Amino acid sequence: MSDPLNAFFFAISDPTRRAIVEQLAAGEASVSTLAAPHKMALPTFMKHLRVLEKSGLVRTVKKGRVRMCRLEAASLMTAQGWLAWQRTIYERQLDQSDQLPLALETDPL
Repeated sequence: MSDPLNAFFFAISDPTRRAIVEQLAAGEASVSTLAAPHKMALPTFMKHLRVLEKSGLVRTVKKGRVRMCRLEAASLMTAQGWLAWQRTIYERQLDQSDQLPLALETDPL
C-alpha cells in the first residue's frame, strides 16, 4: 500500500491489530508479550505485526534474542491530521445547515 493513510486505516481495521496498538500505547513490549493475549499461532500473529510495521504504526528492533516493538507517532499524526480536516469540513457544513432555517425566516418567499 503506497498511500500512508490507506495503510493506516487498513492496519487498524482488524481487532487484533487494534489490540496490539492499544497494548503498545502503554509502552514498548516484546513480540512474545504482545502475542500472549491472542489465541493464535506465532506465525499468524507475526503477519499482523508486519501489517502494522508496513503502515508505519509499529517499529520493531531486535535487542539480543528478543524483538521489541513500539508505536511510531508519524503514522498516528498523519491520520489525526486527516481526521481533523474532515471534522472541520463536517462542522462547517453543520454551521451552514444551522443558518438555513434562519435565512428562511428572515427572507420570505
